[in-house]
Parts: sequence; C-alpha cells; structure tokens
Amino acid sequence: MKYIDLGKSGVKASAIALGGGIARNGVDEGVKVFMYAREQGINMFDNADVYRGGETEIDFGKIIKKAAVPRDSIIIQSKCVIRRGDASTFYDSSYEHIVWSVEKSLKHIQIDYLDSLLLHRPDALMEPEEIGRAFEKLEKDGKVRHFGVSNHNSTQMELMQKSIPQKLILNQLQLSLVHAGIINVGMEANTILPNSVDRDGHILDYCRLHDITVQPWSPFQYGFFDGVFLENKKFPELNKTIDAIAKKHEVSNTAIAIAWILRHPAKMQPVTGTMNTQRLADCVKAAEINLSREDWYAIYMAAGNILP
Repeated sequence: MKYIDLGKSGVKASAIALGGGIARNGVDEGVKVFMYAREQGINMFDNADVYRGGETEIDFGKIIKKAAVPRDSIIIQSKCVIRRGDASTFYDSSYEHIVWSVEKSLKHIQIDYLDSLLLHRPDALMEPEEIGRAFEKLEKDGKVRHFGVSNHNSTQMELMQKSIPQKLILNQLQLSLVHAGIINVGMEANTILPNSVDRDGHILDYCRLHDITVQPWSPFQYGFFDGVFLENKKFPELNKTIDAIAKKHEVSNTAIAIAWILRHPAKMQPVTGTMNTQRLADCVKAAEINLSREDWYAIYMAAGNILP
C-alpha cells in the first residue's frame, strides 16, 4: 500500500480509504472486512453522522472494539451538517450542531477523538465565524485533530477559511471516469464546449494550490447515484478499453478504474464503499499501477470525454 500526506498535515494515510458501510452485512462480517483492509494496509476509515441514522457509526465502533486494534493505528474520519427531521432534510453548520454532532459521533464510535471532521455539504445559511468557533473548541478540547469539507467549491472554502484558524486539509468530491467534471473543466478551457463551464471554481486546481487532499467518492458510479459503469452495457467503449488495459497489467477492471484516479498528479485518495474483499484487494492493487499517459487518455476518451 502506498501512503500519502493528508494536506501536508503530517498524517500518513493509505492511498485508498474505506467508506462507512463496513457493517451493513452485520458486525461480525464487518470485523472480517475491517481486518482484511488492515492486512492490505488501509488505515483510513470514513464515516458520517447521517449514515443509516447514526447506526453506521455505532456499528463501526463495535467493529474496532471487537477487532481490538490500537486507536493510533487507524485514522477515523466523520462528517456532519446534514440533518434529517421527521418530515424534512436540512443542513446545519451552526456552532451548536457541529459540536453536538461530534460529541455524538465520538459516543457512537466509542473513541475520544476524530482524526478528521468534514462538513458534509455546503450550508446556504453558513456563518464562517460560527464554524470557526466550533472548530476551535473541538480542537482545544482534543476532540478533532484535523478539519475539511465535502462537496464544497473553492469560493466556499475560501470564505470559510477566512474565519477558521485551522487549515482545511480535505475536500471529499464525487469523481469517477464518467463523473469527471472537476477534470473536464480544465481540459476544455478556452473553448465553448459544454464542459468548459466552470461549476465548482476550478476546485481541483484550487485544492492542489492550497495543499488540500481530494477524496473522490463513488469512484465507480455514473450520474449522481445511477449505478456502476463497470461491466455496464451503457458504456461499451469504456469497458472495452478498461478491459484491454487491465489485461495488459494483469489486474481487474476495478483496479484500472481506481488506478486512473490515482494517476492524476493531485495525489487524490479514493474512498471505496465495497465490502467485497476481492474488490477491496483490487482497489489496493491499483496503488501499484502507474498508467502511461497514452493509456490514461485512452480511458478518458473512451468514457465519452474529448480532447479539444
């Protein structure tokens, strides 16, 4: 397993992170997946307070307790801001909610601190000073060591950073071969092509300029949550190209899909949600593959992207 420095914070994390659905097939099965991930060198685990209404964090806590691993041997991340009431969903980045959410996550996971906390979604009612006050308290109390965001654009991060004393070191963004807008916008710059429209403030370049680690989520999905593109009849040319390159490297198509993301010089950290140990092994194998420029662009264009 390769390891990266999260946002140049000094935290050495596995190039692949494992997502929060680790116990969806039960705690005992979750322990097996967790221990297998550790054997493969994965040391970072992503959660969120909203996943399964908090049950994901509770089950993850049971898993790490049953696995009896030293706390300092794993990096635990969670997210907050999304709230689900009886009749509606809304976002809350207030001081009170952030602090309350972290305390709840710590109780659920049965730990004393989070290695990193992300704000899950942009909140239209965000007050940077409130966020800064919450982060300051959480850091001072030893409950959160590092901070970041998820699904935020560059201006939102800049606005937030103005009132936050801690450096934001992470941004979790949706990215896959067929959901590559944060890459497309740079590739089609200075054209009138559809993907030249900047929707996120050149967020990928912004993160690279400010030493912020991008964590791609749903690396096998197309659309928002429409399904997986691998072995999908909707993407014949893409799968044909991936399969050919996979054969050349003697790996699976899963490994090539992740290797394509890892080949980008931004040193991104894909978050996979798979609970299948073989697919997890394939994801880990991707960290050993260095795609050539020719192969990287061949896959990019097979996904329906163009070179102007």
